[in-house]
Order: sequence, then C-alpha cells, then structure tokens
Amino acid sequence: MSELLGGKYEVMELAGEGGMAKVYRGQTHGAAGFTRPVAIKRVLAPLSQNPVFLKMFVEEARVVSELDHPNIAQIHDFDRDRSGEYYLVLEWVEGLTLAEWRQGYKEHGNHTPWTLTAAIGIEVLAALHAAHAHTDAEGRPAPIFHRDVTPQNVMVSNCGVVKLTDFGLARAMDRSSITKPGFVKGKISYLAPELTYEADPSAQTDLFSVGVVLWEVLAGEKLFKDKDPLKLVGTIRDMEIPDLADLRPHLPPRLRDIIRKALRRNPLERYTSSRDMARDLAALLRATDEVTDSHIIAESVRWSREQLAQARPSEPATKPFAAQEALKNAASADETVPDTSIPLTRRK
Repeated sequence: MSELLGGKYEVMELAGEGGMAKVYRGQTHGAAGFTRPVAIKRVLAPLSQNPVFLKMFVEEARVVSELDHPNIAQIHDFDRDRSGEYYLVLEWVEGLTLAEWRQGYKEHGNHTPWTLTAAIGIEVLAALHAAHAHTDAEGRPAPIFHRDVTPQNVMVSNCGVVKLTDFGLARAMDRSSITKPGFVKGKISYLAPELTYEADPSAQTDLFSVGVVLWEVLAGEKLFKDKDPLKLVGTIRDMEIPDLADLRPHLPPRLRDIIRKALRRNPLERYTSSRDMARDLAALLRATDEVTDSHIIAESVRWSREQLAQARPSEPATKPFAAQEALKNAASADETVPDTSIPLTRRK
C-alpha cells in the first residue's frame, strides 16, 4: 500500500536519488476524488539527522516559498512525516532538463538553435531577477542568490515553459551562510571565479553561471573540463574563455558579446543585473524573423526527446521537474560535475 503523507500526499514511486535527497512521484488527494500529480522530496536516511543538511533542506523550502514566479518551480507544501522527518511537496511538470534538451540535438549531430537557446536564457534570467529583487515582509531588499545555476537545474517543459529549480544552495542575504566557512559546495564548473576566493555570492556570480550554461549549450561541450576539483578551480580562475566563433562561426557576433560579458573574470565588468542581460538577448531576438515562443520551444522539446529515446530506448521519455537529483546523470557524462566541497584560498 502506498504511503500517505499529511493525510493527502500519496508516495507512489521513486523518481530519482541524489547525494542529499530522494524524489518520489506522488499525487495529492482532495475532496470529491480530486487528484493532482506532485513530486515529493525527502532527505536521505543517513543524512536525516545531520543538522547541516537539514538546515539546507529547510532553507530550500523557505526560499522557494517566498519566490512566486512562473519560471521558478513552485513548492506546494513542507511538513514532517510520522517519524518527524521533513518532506517537500513540489510541482510536477514533465519535460527535459536543459542538459537533456541539448543532448537530444547532439545525438542527431546538430547544434542547438541559437534563437531558442537565447529565448530559454531570457526565461532563466527572469527567474533570477525575481530572486535577486526579492524583498522582505517590510519591503526591504532581501536578494536571494541561487548559487547553482547549471544545465541540470534548468528545465524545459513539454509545453515550452522554462523553470529554474533546486534552490538547495541558495543564500538569502537576510540569513547567514549554512555552508562551512573556507569551503565551496556545489558544481564547481559553473562557479564564478570570485567564489573560489571565498567572495560572497551576488547577482554577478549567478550571471557568470548563466554565461557558462549558455556557452555550453551553444558550443555542445563543457567550458571548464578538468575533472580534478583543485585543478578545476585553477582553470576557472585563470583560463581565457574560448571564443564561441571558433566553434560556431555563424553565431551572431552580438550573441557572443553578450555571453562574453557575462563571463568576465572581473564581476564589475559583467552585467549589472539579470534584467539587463535579458534585455540584450531580447533585443537580439527582435532583430530576427524567427519565432521563439513557448509553442516553438515545446516543439523543440518534443523533437529532442525523440532523439534521446532513439539513442537510449530503455530510458523514460519524460521526467519531473522537481526530481533534479534523478536528472544529474541523465545526460552525457561530460554534463555533470558532482557536488563537491573543496578548501578555498583567499585572494591576496
């Protein structure tokens, strides 16, 4: 018999498991036979008594509950089960991660369309703007920085809706850090250089991550390729960003300039805000004759999913947005750098 949480959330089957949590497919039960699919996220049993992981889990629930935006995967509920352990109930939307979307094109031997990549980037930036412009109950600025913008944490639904997910590492400026001082936690290959020197997260650190994501989706390969975490940090700090023109010479120069600005090593030289970067991308798209609305994005998701199904017929065609942990290994091996904690050095 399926487990029932909170008297209405039925836990149906495991959707995926990551380093910190398991995500289950479930459904909520209401009056008159009402049901709705949901994703249920629970901390792994070995970590359920670890105060650091529990604090991260609670912080994720708090942060997402305060961000009501169509491009942010929403939380429906947060509670404890009968044993006293926390669980999160999240929206269930079927589609592909950005990593999978890109991989579908790669399986077919194609690059992703730059116009659709830019359109998806605009939606991600809209989600980040909502987080960065967050205010507290008194209307005072209380920005939230995601700190983990990756292709695995950007989802594109079957309806062409883009969602930014997994705020488990997000830091709100009205809360102290819950990560260990002197260490960085997260997928290192998407970190801004200053974060490796123990700088505070900012809008510019998130924008650097967006730049890495867009560069990789367009290039079809990783930007920072070192597998060793310490070498990877050195690469992020010192490597000159390869020009996308060398990999895709027909990309618009303006698009390359926008991404290059997001990837400036000096955060003061990046965009002032996610909205400014989105405006530049939108202006570039307006200068084209191509349609990039949700219907076209949805069609591209369908096509990419078909390519993935042909390449990996044993895998399910759709996955839940909320199950980020389940998706981390779904794309090709070069897509994923595991969560890692490494010692930092301060800038001299």
